[in-house]
Parts: sequence; C-alpha cells; structure tokens
Amino acid sequence: MRLLLVEDDLMIGETLLDVLRGEGFAVDWIRDGLMADTALQAESYDLVLLDLGLPKMDGLDVLKALRARKSKVPVLIATARDATPERIAGLDAGADDYVLKPYDIDELLARIRALIRRSIGQADSVLSYQNIRLNPITHEATRTVERNGVSQVEAIVLSAREWAVLETLMARPGVVFSRAQIEEKLYSWKDDVSSNAVEVYIHGLRKKLGSELIQNVRGLGYVMPRP
Repeated sequence: MRLLLVEDDLMIGETLLDVLRGEGFAVDWIRDGLMADTALQAESYDLVLLDLGLPKMDGLDVLKALRARKSKVPVLIATARDATPERIAGLDAGADDYVLKPYDIDELLARIRALIRRSIGQADSVLSYQNIRLNPITHEATRTVERNGVSQVEAIVLSAREWAVLETLMARPGVVFSRAQIEEKLYSWKDDVSSNAVEVYIHGLRKKLGSELIQNVRGLGYVMPRP
C-alpha cells in the first residue's frame, strides 16, 4: 500500500516516515501544500495523511482541491488544530477521519488500516483468500492445510515486498493489476526499481503458495481469481 505523508514538521515527518515504512507501507513525504497538490494530481495513493498548517498552500485547500477532482482516496487529517469548528470544516471538506496531535502511534496506525479497509470494501481486519490469511496488524501470514484428516495452520514466511504484492492482489480478487500498478503499491519516489522486480516477487509467491494462486492475464498483468 502506498501512502502520501504531508507534514511540514521535520521531526514528526521523520518519525512517521520510519514508523509507516516499518509497517510495510511505501511512503512519499511532502512538506508543503503546493507540492502535495501536485503529487495528488500526478500519482495514485491508497491513503493521504494530511497536516493542515502547511506552507504555500493550506492543507484544507489541498483537501478541497482533491475532492473537487472527484478523487475518492481516503484522507486522514492529523493536525494540532483542535477547535471544533476546525474539525467540522475538515470533515465537511471531504476528510474521512481526523486525529489530533500529539497522537498515539498505535491509534494512528489503526485509523489508517480502518480507512484503507473501508476504501476497498473490506470489513474484517484480516484478509482471507481460499486457505490463506493475512493479518496486517500482526504481520502474520498463514494458511490452513489438511494432514491426515486434520486441519493445521501453518505460518508463511514472506519478504516485505512479497507481502505487499500478495496484499494488493488479495484485497481485490478478480481485479487485474498491471506491473506498473503493482510497482506503484510497492515503491515510493526514492526507491530504485529493477525492471523485473514484480516478476521476481510473483515467482517467489508461487513457489511458496502454489503456481495457480496468482494468474497471468496476457498483455494485462496479474490477478487472483474470485473464489
């Protein structure tokens, strides 16, 4: 999942960048509103974490411009503006949720996960597909197998990028993702991307989970068929 972090405070931004990347998110960090508006017109994100008190363009104006373009990307406002009229203005402008600084990191992460689930129509916090389960809270991947008539749960060891590819496909079964679309979910601006990176991760997942789990659609990309 790819996030846009819009935060002008250096210390807060660096802390959040480390935390979010540690949670497996690809993150682009921008420190002013005008650049944020430009990025949101040019790139695709799964969520925007937006401060309001930004230089060059206020965060509320960034949000209004985003919604005026009919974008449905979830927006979580994180700001020190704690007056009730400020919160109402943010929500009325199109924010999906609001958290006040200083915030608890675990609560912030829970709100991010909840907004992403809501945006893809996923009620349960755990992703399930056939016998595979992904828990984004604990970062555990498991599958249920039958041995001698007994069901057993096995842990699946995945790299961070394998997890990200699998999560992307599992979240939208039946949807075909091109290589470029998967790369957008995996990498931020500053990451180096090798030409065959996605193919390598898909190959690794097929070795661990079975060759039929992820299917190629010739000329289009990859899909996990609807169960």
